[in-house]
Amino acid sequence: MIEKKQLRAELKQRRAEHVAAIPEYQRALLFRRPPEEIVRLIPEGAVISVYHEMPGEVPASHYGRWFFERGHRIVIPWFADRKAHMSFREWANPFVEELLVPDPFKAMQPADDAEALVPEVMFCPLLAFSSKGGRMGYGAGHYDSWMAAHPPRLAIGVAWDCQLVEDVPIEPHDYPLSAVITPTRVYGPF
Repeated sequence: MIEKKQLRAELKQRRAEHVAAIPEYQRALLFRRPPEEIVRLIPEGAVISVYHEMPGEVPASHYGRWFFERGHRIVIPWFADRKAHMSFREWANPFVEELLVPDPFKAMQPADDAEALVPEVMFCPLLAFSSKGGRMGYGAGHYDSWMAAHPPRLAIGVAWDCQLVEDVPIEPHDYPLSAVITPTRVYGPF
């Protein structure tokens, strides 16, 4: 089996090429609203986590804005420093980018004084997923550790279609997804 580090590098390259091939005007229309079959699974008033996307990642912040407009509180990952465990802080208004500051990994996060909350529903970034809910992240284990300690009601992966792989190398600490959303279909719920 291919080594995970090498596989991650190949998956990042595949994703970058896939996203670059989608015209910008078309990318802007994707992931604007979660599929209705997923929305029906989410309890009214649930705290929802998304992430502020890095280049090439699915724009999960669109979902944050959509749920915010429907009365949900939105949180995104927060890190005190590079060695800290991930937690979640409220993005008080996902339409206002200025509420975010750079995190230790060059992504964006809420300011230190934002309220810490525990999400009930999580939209998770990933590098690869299987049609059975396996997820391969970036290798630091932040999401797996958080979900093991705070099992969410739903853990939903968001991905480009090119991120589907036949087999995701699963280890005992890997937390399974409840579903995966791509631009063309929903896998699950599992």
